[in-house]
Amino acid sequence: MDNKITYTKIGNYYLPNLTLAESKFKDYQLSKYGRMRLNYLKNYKKAEYIILFMDNKLYEHLYNIDIECQKQFEFLMKQFAEKENITEELKANNQMLWVQKMNLIKNTVEEIIFKDKIYN
Repeated sequence: MDNKITYTKIGNYYLPNLTLAESKFKDYQLSKYGRMRLNYLKNYKKAEYIILFMDNKLYEHLYNIDIECQKQFEFLMKQFAEKENITEELKANNQMLWVQKMNLIKNTVEEIIFKDKIYN
């Protein structure tokens, strides 16, 4: 692989012809967790964002965070629902109570994910 940098003259200046290598993760559609992580890096961890971007590892990082968060969300939702004894029977008999409990669990799980994966 030839690592020579080429230049283009624009006016009186020579500017390098720099491009990023293609990433296999670039076409992946990020869910809310990946987008939140990207927003957090851009606004609060600029140095880390720039390093990941320049090393062409930003999309891979966002992909990994996204997948980890989705897996953790599904796992924790199931665990909390079992712990609170939230069943399909409850859903059939008392939908409002089921929705209330599931929303509480969802909010709790998302706070855990945000603290552990997104905002660290």
